[in-house]
Amino acid sequence: MAVSTYSQAAVDALSAAMESDPSVIAMGEDIGRGGIFGQYRGLQARFGASRVIDTPISEATIVGAAVGMALTGMRPVVELRVIDFALCAMDEIVNQAAKNRYMFGGQGRVPVVLRMPIGVWSSSAAQHSQSLESWFAHIPGLVVVAPATPQDNHDLLRAALACGDPVAYLEHKELWPTEGEIVASEALPIGRARIVRPGRDLTIVSWSRSVHECAQACASLAAQGLEAELIDLRTLWPWDRETVLASAARTGRLLIVHEAVQVAGFGAEIAATIAELAPEVRLARLGALRIPVGYSPGLEAQARLTPEAIAARARALAA
Repeated sequence: MAVSTYSQAAVDALSAAMESDPSVIAMGEDIGRGGIFGQYRGLQARFGASRVIDTPISEATIVGAAVGMALTGMRPVVELRVIDFALCAMDEIVNQAAKNRYMFGGQGRVPVVLRMPIGVWSSSAAQHSQSLESWFAHIPGLVVVAPATPQDNHDLLRAALACGDPVAYLEHKELWPTEGEIVASEALPIGRARIVRPGRDLTIVSWSRSVHECAQACASLAAQGLEAELIDLRTLWPWDRETVLASAARTGRLLIVHEAVQVAGFGAEIAATIAELAPEVRLARLGALRIPVGYSPGLEAQARLTPEAIAARARALAA
């Protein structure tokens, strides 16, 4: 057992994969210097510039090259800095990486891991603070992962590298310095949720950084006698419907919380599934307003979820 940051946990997982498998390479802007969040720190010095590749500033070129590498047997890890910049490579992600296996009868596989940090990034404004996970969950052929803790960033990156299909790997821009214990464990399968906190009165489902706000809200609710069960989904596609359904059926209430804009967010998919399969469960959602994230602290705060807002929505659902 060791304490590590969210960013170092990813470094360690990627380093171990590169050590054991020469087909694993990393490519992206400024990763030779360690990446803007330190998520590649020390890797180029260890593995060389031919395996930790600094690329031109062209997201379409980076992803297009990675797809070609993957089709020839390599396992590229692509750094797109922030998910906002991935929009420059959507054709390569959506029409090439995601569809190749299906369009050519399984003759080709694209085992590429697309690291696209999501979420509000303090004082970085509208073009650097988006949470677009629902876009990628909508695309057939993509696996979508959103780790919330250092342990999960370590284990899920390992799982993504072993997946064999293209993975939208969505780390949060403000989780990099957070610390947590890393326990050596067996491989974590993609698609398994984590029960962060057990409870009897209602279920709260979330992922990524919002899990931490929900945990604070749960502590506040418990002090008022309301015990909420908190589930960290960890993987958005495939998502762990069985765990969520079992918890919601037991508590009778489900609140879905995400930092992404609430309108057409992935929470709507969860809510629709519960409504169809467990119509007796009372449902509620809580996401961001449908506004661009502002630069000034006051405007930025309007786009953030708070533990207080989550707790208030949970109390209303439980009333």
